Amino acid sequence: MQIATWNVNSLTVRLPQVLDWLQANPVDALGLQELKLTDDKFPLLALQEAGYHAVTHGQKTYNGVAILSRTPARDVVRNIPEHDDAQARIIAATLDTPNGPLRLINGYFVNGQAPGTDKFAYKMRWLEALREWVRKELAANERLVLVGDFNVAPEDRDSFDPVGLRETIHHTTEERQHFRDLLELGMCDAFRLFEQPEKSFSWWDYRMLGFQKNRGLRIDHILVSEALRPSVSACVIDRAPRKNPQPSDHTPVVVTLG
Repeated sequence: MQIATWNVNSLTVRLPQVLDWLQANPVDALGLQELKLTDDKFPLLALQEAGYHAVTHGQKTYNGVAILSRTPARDVVRNIPEHDDAQARIIAATLDTPNGPLRLINGYFVNGQAPGTDKFAYKMRWLEALREWVRKELAANERLVLVGDFNVAPEDRDSFDPVGLRETIHHTTEERQHFRDLLELGMCDAFRLFEQPEKSFSWWDYRMLGFQKNRGLRIDHILVSEALRPSVSACVIDRAPRKNPQPSDHTPVVVTLG
C-alpha cells in the first residue's frame, strides 16, 4: 500500500498535474493540502474518473485539505475536535485495507509567519491541540498515519541553511519540540527510517532559483504509528513534479507499507 502527501498550492491550477502524477503513481491514498477552493468547487468528477474517492474540507482562497483514496473513506473528521478554528486545516478518515482499517490524518499545519507574532502564537496553540487529539486517535487506532505540510524542518539536515536560518520560522526550538512531541506519542518519521540522500527537501521557494540551487526545506512529512513501522518498506520524495511548468512549490512524499 502506498500513501502520499502533496501541498498543491491551488488545486484549480494544479489539477492537471495531480491527474498526471496519479496516473504515473497510482497510490492508494493521497493527502492534498492548500486546495484554495470551497467544497462545491472541488473537481470530484475528474478524480472519480481517475479512480479515486474523495473527502474534502475546503476553504475559499486559502487552506483546504482533502483525502483521495482508492476505497471509500469513512468516519470522517474535519478540523481538530474541540479546537475552535475557522481555517480548514485537518481532515481525517478511516480506510479499509486488506490488512485492516487504517486511520489517515491529513493536515495543513499553520505557517506561523515569525516568532513573536500573533500567527506564531496561533501555531503553538494549534500544535498543542493537534498533539492531544492525535494522542486520542492513536489510543483508538493503532494503525495510524499522519501526513501533510507540517511547516516544520525537524532537524538541521532538513534545511539548506540551518545556521543562517536558526530560530527563524520552521526552524525554531519550539516548532521542533512540537514535532518531537508527536514522535513521542508513538509515531515515527517514515522518511528517516531509511538512508536518504543529503539535502533531501520537499519545498523550494519560487524566488532566487530556489529549486535549481536546491535551496529547500523538508517540511512535508509522513509519520506512522509504531504498529505500522515494521511494514514500512520505503519512503521517498518525488522531485519530478517540481520540474513542471507552473509547479507547486512543494513536491509529493510517498510511503510504501508492506
